[in-house]
Amino acid sequence: MSGAANSSDCVFCDALKNSNSADSLILFRGIHNFVILNRYPYNNGHTMIAPYLHASNPVDVNAEIVEEMMRLCQRALHALREVYKADGFNIGMNIGKPAGAGIDEHYHLHVVPRWNGDTNFMTALADTRVIPEEFAATIAKLRPFFEE
Repeated sequence: MSGAANSSDCVFCDALKNSNSADSLILFRGIHNFVILNRYPYNNGHTMIAPYLHASNPVDVNAEIVEEMMRLCQRALHALREVYKADGFNIGMNIGKPAGAGIDEHYHLHVVPRWNGDTNFMTALADTRVIPEEFAATIAKLRPFFEE
C-alpha cells in the first residue's frame, strides 16, 4: 500500500480500516488504489476507485497511483460490461465542492454502468433511488474480475 489512510473523518479511509470487505464494500485492494462499491449508487454496479493515500486532487500524487487507477478502471469497465451487459458508462471525478464533490477531501473515480434507454424516474420525482440488487450480490458478481 502506497501512503497511509490518514483521516478519521473520511469514508474511504474508514473503509480501508475495516478488514471485513463485505461491510466496507471493497471489491479489490491494489498496490496504490482500491475498488469499492458506492454505498449510494446511481445504478447497480456503480463502483469507485480511490487511492490509499488521503489526497484531494490527483495532481498531488505520483504517476504510479494515477496509472494504477486507470488500469483498475479498465478492469471495472470489463467486469461491468460482462456482468451487467452495460451499453455505456459514465466515468468521472468531481474535484472540489464547486465541482459537485460529495467527498472532496479524498479524490476518487466513479464508474457507472449505463444502458440504452435507462432512466430513473424515482430520482427525478421523489429524490429516491431504486436499486434492485443487494451489495453482497454485486460483490459476488464483480469480485472474480479483480482476482489476480
